[in-house]
Amino acid sequence: MKILSILKQSGGVGIKSKNKQAQFIRMICIACVVIIIFYGLYYLIDQVMNGTFADWFTSNFIDTYYEPYETADGVIKNALNTDLNWYRLKMALLGVAAAGTVLISLIIFAVSHFYANKKVRETVTNASQMMQDYMAGDKEATKVFPKEYAEISSQMLEIKSAMQHHEQILRDEANRKNDLIVYLTHDLKTPLTSVIGYLSLLDEASDMPSEQKNKYIGIALDKSHRLEKLINELFEITRYNLQQIELEKESIDLYYMLIQMTDEFYPLLQTHGNTINLEVKEDTVLYGDPIKLARVFNNILKNAIAYSYQDTEIKIWTEKTDTELALYFRNKGRTIPPRKLNAIFEKFFRLDEARTTNTGGAGLGLAIAKEIITLHQGTITAKSENEWTTFCITLPLN
Repeated sequence: MKILSILKQSGGVGIKSKNKQAQFIRMICIACVVIIIFYGLYYLIDQVMNGTFADWFTSNFIDTYYEPYETADGVIKNALNTDLNWYRLKMALLGVAAAGTVLISLIIFAVSHFYANKKVRETVTNASQMMQDYMAGDKEATKVFPKEYAEISSQMLEIKSAMQHHEQILRDEANRKNDLIVYLTHDLKTPLTSVIGYLSLLDEASDMPSEQKNKYIGIALDKSHRLEKLINELFEITRYNLQQIELEKESIDLYYMLIQMTDEFYPLLQTHGNTINLEVKEDTVLYGDPIKLARVFNNILKNAIAYSYQDTEIKIWTEKTDTELALYFRNKGRTIPPRKLNAIFEKFFRLDEARTTNTGGAGLGLAIAKEIITLHQGTITAKSENEWTTFCITLPLN
């Protein structure tokens, strides 16, 4: 709508600046039309309708009367005299002038309106063609748009820059996704080969010592877990493009939800030697989708555990205002570089670039978390400095 408004303004500027000669010609044409109309009326009245007009003029504007006079021989006679009724003629001429003025004004307005619309259409068509040429090519905006289209040029430059930025983001996401799929399909072979190899040894050597048998079973189990994790990552990547997030809001007991989540992560916390310090009031209530928000908190807490130093504390606390609630997750671990911190919520982004690490997944957890929080009209941010990483989620209370 803004560009259309600019086009109309630019059309007006173009008409004033580039079509003065056309305006002059248009005025001459209008004057000629008026002269022709008046000449036509004159010819119609004077030549075609001469007798009829004379009778009509006489009956309406000529006053006749008889005036007695005495002849030379003393006879009294009546002479027919005529006088022009100037008042009636003046009023008739005034009416004709008024009607003519209205007619001429209507003609001028119609011609001007038609001409202006035509020029605006031409301007819009030209601007549209210029915009197509600019968007399709690599020319600079100043070389495509004339000076009178400066505002459109500025708007199109912003639009093209935004589109190119969005396209670059999509290309980066697609490249990261393709790389992940390639890595995953390659990584699937390693644990699968190991599982098949160790199970084959167990199947072939029925008299294998129990100690060695237990060792092989343990290795095969570990590789199976690794295989399961890789398959889940691959499934998460393929599922992401198919899912549509819809919220089903209700009142949520946030303290109870976080207590449950802490209990669910107890085995993983024990493995890493981490503890959780929960500083949330028991009466803290949120209004939102409990399943979707649980997924957000789960992803953040899982990342906090994965990237924490061993035997360190993960702190969770809240801060409340009249309109919103802020929920914080803080863990101690390697400081995230600013470049990676800015991209941490992008799809298919992993902090660990090496696929051999056990931390991180398909790079979708935080991207999905951001979408869910945004749907709740909230925000999610991350800060990392001096080996402390803090995630902050703000959500409206109602």
